[in-house]
Amino acid sequence: MGGASVAYHLAELGERDVLVVERSELTSGSTFHSAGLVGQLRADPTLTRMNMYSVELYRRLKKSEHQLGWIESGGIKLASTPERLEEIRRQISWARAYDLPLHEISPAEAKQLFPLIDTDGVIGAAYLESDGHVDPAQLCYTLAAMARASGVRIAERTRVLSLDVRDGRVRGVHTDRGDVECEVVVNCGGMFAAEIARMAGVRVPVVPMSHQYVVTEALSSRPEKPLPTLRDPDLLVYFRPEVDGLVMGGYERDPEPWTATPSTYDAIPEDFNGRLLPPNWERMEEIARNAARRVPIMGDIGVRTVINGPEAFTPDNEFCLGETDVAGFFVAAGFCAHGIAGAGGIGRVMAEWIVAGEPSFDVWHMDLSRFGAQYGSPSYTLERTLENYQTYYDIPYPGVQRQAGRPLRVSAAYGWHQANQAQFGEKAGWERVDWYESNAGGSALRPRGWAGRYWSPAIGVEHAQTRAAAGLFDESSFAKIEVSGPDAASLLEWVCDNHVARAIGAVTYTQALNRRGGIESDFTVTRLAADAFRIVTGTAFGSHDLAWLRKQARRRDAQVRIADVTGQFGCFALWGPRSREILATLTPTDIGNDSFPFMTSQALTLGDIPVRALRVTFVGELGYELYVSSEYGAALWSAVWAAGRGSGLVAGGYRAIDSLRLEKGYRVWGSDITPETNPYEAGLGFCVKLDKPGGFEGRDAVRAARERGLTRRLRAIVLDDAGAVVLGSEPVRVGDQVVGRVTSGGYGYTVAASIAYAYLPTDHAAPGTRVSVDLFGDWIDGVVTREPLFDAAGERIHR
Repeated sequence: MGGASVAYHLAELGERDVLVVERSELTSGSTFHSAGLVGQLRADPTLTRMNMYSVELYRRLKKSEHQLGWIESGGIKLASTPERLEEIRRQISWARAYDLPLHEISPAEAKQLFPLIDTDGVIGAAYLESDGHVDPAQLCYTLAAMARASGVRIAERTRVLSLDVRDGRVRGVHTDRGDVECEVVVNCGGMFAAEIARMAGVRVPVVPMSHQYVVTEALSSRPEKPLPTLRDPDLLVYFRPEVDGLVMGGYERDPEPWTATPSTYDAIPEDFNGRLLPPNWERMEEIARNAARRVPIMGDIGVRTVINGPEAFTPDNEFCLGETDVAGFFVAAGFCAHGIAGAGGIGRVMAEWIVAGEPSFDVWHMDLSRFGAQYGSPSYTLERTLENYQTYYDIPYPGVQRQAGRPLRVSAAYGWHQANQAQFGEKAGWERVDWYESNAGGSALRPRGWAGRYWSPAIGVEHAQTRAAAGLFDESSFAKIEVSGPDAASLLEWVCDNHVARAIGAVTYTQALNRRGGIESDFTVTRLAADAFRIVTGTAFGSHDLAWLRKQARRRDAQVRIADVTGQFGCFALWGPRSREILATLTPTDIGNDSFPFMTSQALTLGDIPVRALRVTFVGELGYELYVSSEYGAALWSAVWAAGRGSGLVAGGYRAIDSLRLEKGYRVWGSDITPETNPYEAGLGFCVKLDKPGGFEGRDAVRAARERGLTRRLRAIVLDDAGAVVLGSEPVRVGDQVVGRVTSGGYGYTVAASIAYAYLPTDHAAPGTRVSVDLFGDWIDGVVTREPLFDAAGERIHR
């Protein structure tokens, strides 16, 4: 399916020299046994838009002469618990931001639409009339036929033997029917994708998982109207109509991988084409019992067939898309059993990526480059994928932590954190302190609802004490990338919109833009030497930014070394009005404002320990980030902690950092700023140096955007109800019109306010504009507020 969709969309963009190589026959991988459900709304805005495009495409293809099998039957999602109904109402809120007509229905209305259900225990539901289901094989054949009509060639029964990779670029494909020279290879191998990628020395972390569903015999009496698709995630089951019967499947709690083990990669038999696995009734038992509870006829009706087919799942339930470290070698795989819903969008995104060099959507969380080196391990990949499958239908509460493969990456101060009751979160394999329960106390306002589930009063204490005295934060997980060599300065000047090749010791905050002027990365650059720089970026974004930099270096044939040095250095942030006073007790170096100004760095000693200190902030306070070779990390943490105890120093976690940065309006890449937003609308125009000699990537696009005039701006909103705290993606309304959605938000303990950020049309972006934000179906009033909300003049940073 993936290959047919990519080929179809490449042809739509005018590419004709396209060859699809199929090891057996079209659909003989996972496509032929897919259940074929098409649900559009997802927790992720990009995937929702991709699925919406799929529906548009299937409607269009249905009007052609081909038999597509697309049935726009509508889709129901049931809530059998109060918590699930909350999730449904949150999803209905999201849908408003995308103009999707998802709406809440009663159990009785659900039964009218799907008369076979027993509504006992059902307390609510959602219905989306434009959802549906499709015959996966017919869809694949249709896309292939239309691609052929545009000049695409398809070679079936042709097995790939190896890939020709030379000088870091794919050059061709060796098959059992001859060799093919090419500039681009797209690995759409499905469950075979990891095996194909290994031919190029690339890791694609997918695990073939056994996924089962049943097809029933014909119903004794046909419903008067076509049945919609039906999901009851609390019972782990889904249904769709199938001719005169039903398809029923689900996601069991005891899943079974196929061929992959903790010590070996997947080893799919060479002759596994168009085949299924033997049914496993024991694993189906819970699903079958739950299905009969919700649709009682399932206890009596005969089973026509049991489908047990391997599907490629990823460790985070997101697709694997994009170009790899091997130039010209792309991947479109890991569809996690919802590839039919996303097939149209996947094909479109990949075709754009290949032809234009980048996709038009923000797909960083689907980009293969998001996976760090730990996913080269079959055991880690398997653990994470199994947990993902087991929790497929769990409610994704914000802050809920995954447990598989932990702990893996830890700071030098990890033991100290454990001893002081740290509550850890996990990101990119790192154990990171969210807060210290030992700091809990006082009467901090607990946010209502989901925002208050994973929360502690310690967050407010750590926030307040950082503002009052100083906070010490372990940021060792921050990704660190060193760029060195004769072309290091010129490469970074091209990649960054700001001027970064400044004096040695200078620190620059900058963005890296794509060709459309969107923000591809957001980081600081420290010049260490004439030919050496260190980039510091977010924990989750290190592998993405590393891949982006290497891609730019390839494009410019730059003579540089680009290295991930994250694990070589710890990083501890000391922020707050007393931070200089604390640090001064540990060093003979003059760190006064004149000697150590803001946005500069110095090599110095703290106690016995050599450190590179950066005078930067992400909380809006005077302070420093202290970079230290990892073997000194524990000693440095202890030294700073001991020096600050008499000055009111508090150890803090990332939840306090987020609250502090919200009050200052500091942006977070991936939510507030993305590849689809430009610096001017994000309020970061001060970084853009349009007059830089030689220009920079994306300069022409961002200049054109400025000259056209902005149509929207990122704005701070303060909600009238301080206990109503946003989680992200909530729709924002002016009057009766939805005009945007929340990018990020939270509670500001200093300003005592619930804060949300959202892109608003310029006509509604002026401070003082009244807006409303939809929180779980309730519209909460608020006001657009001038930012930053705290210390607007920045006096506390520059003191």
